[in-house]
Amino acid sequence: MNRSWLLLLAAGVCEVGWVSGLKHASNLGEWALTVVGIVLSFAGLLRATRDLPVGTVYAVFTGIGAAGAVLAESLFFGAEWNAVKLLLVAVLIVGIGGLKMTTDVKAKGVSE
Repeated sequence: MNRSWLLLLAAGVCEVGWVSGLKHASNLGEWALTVVGIVLSFAGLLRATRDLPVGTVYAVFTGIGAAGAVLAESLFFGAEWNAVKLLLVAVLIVGIGGLKMTTDVKAKGVSE
């Protein structure tokens, strides 16, 4: 996995943080962390598009954010678990992995 993919993964994780922050922030410090998460996630997203195809980057970014937000809500904030929700998150994760495996990064001059 090259640096651009790792950066995209980190940006997706930051997205999970700021999305959760938008819902759960209740004081100035939490709002500040939410803003930092927004800045870091979009900076990582923009940087990853220099080396990877934009469509793939955006799909992976939003997929990580969506799957991560669902899992974070269940793990940290008590949202209910059910089999359908977990199955759909699993399908999303498989799709993200499939996009990574089928993306030709060498076309833009990036080595794995």
